Amino acid sequence: MNFELFVSLRYLLAKRRQTFISLITVISIAGVAVGVTALIVVLAVMNGFQEDLRTRILGVTSHMVIGSFGGQISDYRALTEQVGRAEGVVAATPFIYTQVMISSGKKFSGAVLRGIDPQTASSVLNLQKSMTRGNVEDLVRKPSSDQGEESEVHPGIILGQQLAEQLGVHQGEWLTIISPVGRVTPMGQVPKSRLFQVVGVFRSGMYEFDNTLAYVDLVTAQQFLGVGDVVTGVEMKLKDIYDAQEVGENLRSQLAYPLYVRDWMQMNHSLFSALKLEKVVMFIILTLIILVAAFNIVSSLIMMVMEKTRDIAILKAMGATTARIRKIFVMEGLMIGVSGTILGLFGGFSLCALLKRYKFIELPPEIYYIPTLPVQVNALDVWLIALAAILISLMATIYPSRQAAKLDPAEALRYE
Repeated sequence: MNFELFVSLRYLLAKRRQTFISLITVISIAGVAVGVTALIVVLAVMNGFQEDLRTRILGVTSHMVIGSFGGQISDYRALTEQVGRAEGVVAATPFIYTQVMISSGKKFSGAVLRGIDPQTASSVLNLQKSMTRGNVEDLVRKPSSDQGEESEVHPGIILGQQLAEQLGVHQGEWLTIISPVGRVTPMGQVPKSRLFQVVGVFRSGMYEFDNTLAYVDLVTAQQFLGVGDVVTGVEMKLKDIYDAQEVGENLRSQLAYPLYVRDWMQMNHSLFSALKLEKVVMFIILTLIILVAAFNIVSSLIMMVMEKTRDIAILKAMGATTARIRKIFVMEGLMIGVSGTILGLFGGFSLCALLKRYKFIELPPEIYYIPTLPVQVNALDVWLIALAAILISLMATIYPSRQAAKLDPAEALRYE
């Protein structure tokens, strides 16, 4: 053990005549610990919210979409095969996207109708995992043996839970879909309508999806809208969602105008940017707790310098250099900061483990889309928190250590 560390430990652990200094030291350690604990827990909860939100959004939407500035893609089969073989892409599926009016006979509601291919959509979307009733494959309905091949079978439709509740329908009941793009008759343009049977209900946990989305078979949507063999775009699932920008640049180089590529980060840019900004703001605000503890460290070290004036003078008279005296009090402040940081890390991890295991904080379901606080500890966040706490503690030692180093032995011992 070197000289500076030995003296620092003796000063920090030895009994003092003034117990008030020891109390301030304990308060300083506790302040750093509380600040570190608060930062870890709050950032872990915000990470949990962000990850849970991302999972729910990507449960009913794709990682990447190829669309056309013209609004429609005619050669979508070849395009789907081409992008499905691209590096970083797991699967691809075509879709149609339009707005319609839905009537249950009792209530009306606007909705977003998405035509999907049930055979390939399941490999791109996690819609099946969000289903509370029914299956995605039920969208394609065939006549039973006792009905005969020529009997009419009404197509199936899957609704979001909020939309189904708003319309007052359940699985197996009937709906009428009304398209604003109607057919031309001698009486003018008349909206097109068709009868659908509810074959499933999904719940993504995102209100805007559950309240507006309705899924039908791709071929049924093409026939109903009268657009022919075209689609709105092609959706893709990626091997790694965080490689979306790189995969997107690769696809843009292969595709020509009027096709464009958008990934999940671009489609939800404002939402995730807001969450990121909130996380940074919370980090800055909660760091103020550690700053308050740093003022206590300054006070504790200044009072200790005043108490140890004689000791410092004797050490300098015996040959201790100014740099070594300064280092003694810097190391003492660092030990206070490191001790508080270690206690804060232990407290933060413990509290996060309790929140994750027992989920004793319940959220009102009518306000939040999740029942309990999600917790996800990020290693980078923990390192940044620990580093910030130690750096703030280090800065708190600058003034007291300089004052101790400038002490004149002759003046200090004159009245002893």
